[in-house]
Amino acid sequence: MADYDVLILGSGPGGYVAAVRAGQLGMRTVVVENRELGGICLNWGCIPSKALLRNAEVLDTFRHAKEYGISFDNLQYDFGHAVDRSRTVVRRLTNGIGFLLKKNNVTVAHGTGVFDSPKSVSIAETGERLTADNVIIATGASQRNLPNLPIDHKVVVTSRDALEMREIPERVVIVGGGATGAEFAYIYRAYGAEVTVVELLTRIVPQEDEDVSEQLERAFRRQGIKVLAGASVTGVNVAGDTATVGISAGLEATSIECDRVLVAVGVKGNTAGIGLERVGVETVNSFVTIDERMRTNVPGVYAIGDVTGKMLLAHVASAQGVAAVEQIAGLSPPELDYSTMPRAIYCKPQVASFGLTEAQARENGNNVKIGKFPFSASGKAMAMGETLGLVKLVVDAVTGEILGAHMIGPEVTELLGETSLVNLLEGTTEELGWLVHPHPTISETIKEAALAAEGVAVHV
Repeated sequence: MADYDVLILGSGPGGYVAAVRAGQLGMRTVVVENRELGGICLNWGCIPSKALLRNAEVLDTFRHAKEYGISFDNLQYDFGHAVDRSRTVVRRLTNGIGFLLKKNNVTVAHGTGVFDSPKSVSIAETGERLTADNVIIATGASQRNLPNLPIDHKVVVTSRDALEMREIPERVVIVGGGATGAEFAYIYRAYGAEVTVVELLTRIVPQEDEDVSEQLERAFRRQGIKVLAGASVTGVNVAGDTATVGISAGLEATSIECDRVLVAVGVKGNTAGIGLERVGVETVNSFVTIDERMRTNVPGVYAIGDVTGKMLLAHVASAQGVAAVEQIAGLSPPELDYSTMPRAIYCKPQVASFGLTEAQARENGNNVKIGKFPFSASGKAMAMGETLGLVKLVVDAVTGEILGAHMIGPEVTELLGETSLVNLLEGTTEELGWLVHPHPTISETIKEAALAAEGVAVHV
């Protein structure tokens, strides 16, 4: 008889949630973790970055205090203290995860787990051998080394490095205009850095709807963030504490001198050194191949989270973890629909979305109608002093079902739950327009966008 019903390699948002669910279902469960509980997301990603973003928001409010009739002298701020606060938040959450695992009778084995066979894993540091009927790979992903961007972790850094550096550079180039790049651009600029974002594709946050990308670039330019879209980095030359970044945009070549280069592109699955080749688990470009039930090609071996390369989002990893465990338990959970997974970016203004963009919907042959509502027409946004942005709904013109929601503006990440629930329940813009929303709130913008899709918006 095996030592455990389920063995989980990694304790990130996928691994620890899977472990808790397995414990709830009465399974004998062990988590193997070679670093801190919570994985990269909790310790060096989602959580500390959001703590720093909150600090940046507070500082940004102070900088614009005169707009609210508040004045003061000698504004002082300490980014090192902001980093300390982020680490305090992290410690509280890691302690909480340890409590949750203990509460659900989950064993934690510290060390690096390496497959001996599909049903046994050894701890590399101690040689201890654990057996399990099922193994879930939840080892996450990490920065990929790119030939033209050699990372020295001092001048040319990853987001992991940036989260513990206590000084703000005077000049920073961020390579990659996706979620990570956008969030750090806002943090650095709020603290006074001269920021340039270089994005290879023709617009920043390129996975979002074009209207959202346009609005975010406009907001960044107002904040003093320089955006170079449709540009590539040809190389980086580091001399002491300074870097010279070569940039190519069409037929033009230029260079930018800066004090730090943040590389926010290129990740790989953490699949090296854990014995996948030994047991025959299939990988493609370092990511583990899975089916719709999180199963690998090896019976009894599953994979979840960033290591699968499906969607590198913490909440997706958690959903996959629950699905994998319930599949093991024979509960036949519903298949995950990655096309409707919510996406959130916490720069200012925030970006939130799920589902198809307008362009994707039209490319798919959908007969669509669009409902838009600008934050410049929102009473609550005006009161907050944050009127840049919009809510955009992509709607099936025949059924009225919401195919996608795309938002940029104040606290729009908190609106994803409502729009996603309407989609899940196959609700329509007509029903969403009927729903009475409290006034004045940011949530009213969703109602107005739904009414706009039907041609009956009231406040615009």
